[in-house]
Amino acid sequence: MMNTRRLRRKAASALALAAVGVTAAACSSSASSSSTTSTSTSASASTSAQAGSGAIKKGLLVYFIPKDTQNPYEVIADNGGEKALAALGGKVVVSSGTVDTAAAQIPSIQAAIQAHANAIVIAGNDPSALCPSLNQASKAGIKIVSFDSDVTCGTSPNHLFINQANTEQIGESEVSLLASEIGGKGQIAILSAAASATNQNAWIVYMKQELTKYPNMKLVSTVYGNDDPATSLQVLQGLLSAYPNLRGIISPTTVGISAAAQYLDTHKNLLSHLTLTGLGLPSLMRKYVEDGTVAKFELWNPGNLGYLAGYAAASLASGVASLTPGSTFTAGTLGSYTVLAPTPGVGPSVVLGPPTVFDKANINDFNF
Repeated sequence: MMNTRRLRRKAASALALAAVGVTAAACSSSASSSSTTSTSTSASASTSAQAGSGAIKKGLLVYFIPKDTQNPYEVIADNGGEKALAALGGKVVVSSGTVDTAAAQIPSIQAAIQAHANAIVIAGNDPSALCPSLNQASKAGIKIVSFDSDVTCGTSPNHLFINQANTEQIGESEVSLLASEIGGKGQIAILSAAASATNQNAWIVYMKQELTKYPNMKLVSTVYGNDDPATSLQVLQGLLSAYPNLRGIISPTTVGISAAAQYLDTHKNLLSHLTLTGLGLPSLMRKYVEDGTVAKFELWNPGNLGYLAGYAAASLASGVASLTPGSTFTAGTLGSYTVLAPTPGVGPSVVLGPPTVFDKANINDFNF
């Protein structure tokens, strides 16, 4: 299952995890209580960093705007971006709010404009509410890259989406994982992140399509924990109360699945009839896999996602890559990537790669 790219992810994952503490320590409150910022530079970056067929400009300033600054998944992804820009002789500013709302991200977009940033890399908390501010940034000459959760701004501004994996594949694999564990029968529910999250909603669309292959599996409810542990726990308890015969839960969010696993770990009696799967960080889920609370879940390396987004932003800002389908650029140790043509609902994009399924056999091989 581990192809060359996954091996590279494995090698990079320890560095990404180690950097989490550095970023957390570096974050501080800004003038606005809803925004935190950290920076990263490299004193020893090579003077001849290359991507594609041209040279990356030195001294690039890239703003990374995650869904929020406290989500461990987002922290690892941002660390990947910092690693990329440090290798290229540039600088990353990580700035966002502490809640998953578009309103909390808009001040960071404005800060990037004021700072004359070369690029913005953003994980959208809303598919369209951010577009006016991003359009303003684009008109100021800032290249726009979305990652993890896309923004659907049409052609204004043009932007590149760094997709963690094929959207359809994620939705299908989540359902097939659960179906294999519960025999394709019973009531199931989805514990998602924010109701407005573009990536979550896109995956859920394909989950519902995949469910048509399993006529004896019925989706009875989709609830939203807003990527907050307490809220995720609250809506989980509501699910269990409303549907005592629930057989399975899919939580395609690292915060949601870990909150659900923690609850099930202390309520083992539920495991006699209830199965949990979804998208999670191996570092957060290892305990629950080893003790049998969760059998299987999946994810990609978020550090590699941020790393790829950083190289894409630098390549666009340097004119090395473009939004033209077929345009290529090199993303450091991850290799070469090609810009894909737009599809319905998605503009020009690049796909990191397929997710990895984690279980007892391989969970200890991954440290992110």
